[in-house]
Amino acid sequence: MRLFDFERAPNPRRVRIFIAEKNLDIPRVAIDLFAMEQLAPEFLAINPGGTVPVLETDDGIYISESIAICRYLESLYPEPALFGTEARSAALVLMWNNICENEGYPAVAEILRNLSPGFHQRAFPGPTDFAQIPALVERGRCRAEQFFARIEAQLSSSEFLAGESFSVADITLLALVDFSTWVDLDAAAGRPALDAWHQNISARPSTNA
Repeated sequence: MRLFDFERAPNPRRVRIFIAEKNLDIPRVAIDLFAMEQLAPEFLAINPGGTVPVLETDDGIYISESIAICRYLESLYPEPALFGTEARSAALVLMWNNICENEGYPAVAEILRNLSPGFHQRAFPGPTDFAQIPALVERGRCRAEQFFARIEAQLSSSEFLAGESFSVADITLLALVDFSTWVDLDAAAGRPALDAWHQNISARPSTNA
């Protein structure tokens, strides 16, 4: 197996943390997003969406999307369990992971991609150019604040995002909280439960992957 990766981006980081939690050693292939290597014909042949991460399996299949890669690895290496251990916990892990992916990441990305000069004509990832819309920045901030308020409420009564055990949902949230600093958003400010959770999760050795 090989992982096509870009060290600074949040989604590849999610997979690296997951791999570290599984104590796996998977070779990495660096794709320089700043140099637009993700849009080179040879990479688009691997992933037409032009995004990382991508996992090349031992039988030559390419899997994109962080959660799909993690689910594939969970099936191959079920211990430690990071997608829950029975129906209830598995459903809660998937629920909170999807909340992060569907509500949190788009909000922060909306700020970054419509604000940063580095994303000129790159308001969305992939091979097609999209113009920035600066008016969407404030909407993104409002969406992010709403999302993190929901997370604070959940963590006020739960040690981990999806319940009693560390899971892939915690990995997804950690990468998002750290990603939010790219747009000068301190997700933990004024949110003691999220702040305590962030300190606890950040202390895990895997987060340095």
